[in-house]
Amino acid sequence: MELGILLVFIPTFFFVSITPGMCMTLALGLGMSVGFRRTLWMMLGEVFGVALVAISAVLGIAAIMLKLPWLFVAFKTVGAMYLAYLGYQMWQSRGKMAITDDNLQTTQSSNYGLLSQGFITAIANPKGWAFMISLLPPFINPETSLVPQLSVLVGIIMMSEFVCMCLYASGGKALRALLMNQQNVKTMNRIAGSLMFGVAIWLLLS
Repeated sequence: MELGILLVFIPTFFFVSITPGMCMTLALGLGMSVGFRRTLWMMLGEVFGVALVAISAVLGIAAIMLKLPWLFVAFKTVGAMYLAYLGYQMWQSRGKMAITDDNLQTTQSSNYGLLSQGFITAIANPKGWAFMISLLPPFINPETSLVPQLSVLVGIIMMSEFVCMCLYASGGKALRALLMNQQNVKTMNRIAGSLMFGVAIWLLLS
């Protein structure tokens, strides 16, 4: 893939991943309740769930674009507008994604149960589907082979998700205290939102 595309995609998805959400909250809660090592089972299920969502989103859209190439331009435009909207929403979040005691989930599940929990959480997250559908396809070049491009992007997504969940799961009380502060979460949201605005502009101009 082109270096310029990767330089845009990697930081954007990293900041989106690290922003508190369903999977990161789950990693934090499990890290505090069952420990980092057992939380790795949940992480394994989550990264494969996210990979499945990403691949399904791209292949579904790619199948349509092969029959109707003009949809690529239309979809890229819609995707850029949606990313700009997400960026605006994150700027306006005012720290609403801050973690509270109510959404810290704990469990005494088996390793298989933790694996399943991570996988189901990833594939059942509607925001995850919406983001993958809007973000990934515009980064795919229709003039080159799909498999290598998708492999690189999905690999980056899986690594980013895993690294961020490790940070949450191993952060313990210190990270929990950080994310309980709405101002800290607000700052994270604005960084991610700014990156989404940048990607939206890049898509419209490319």
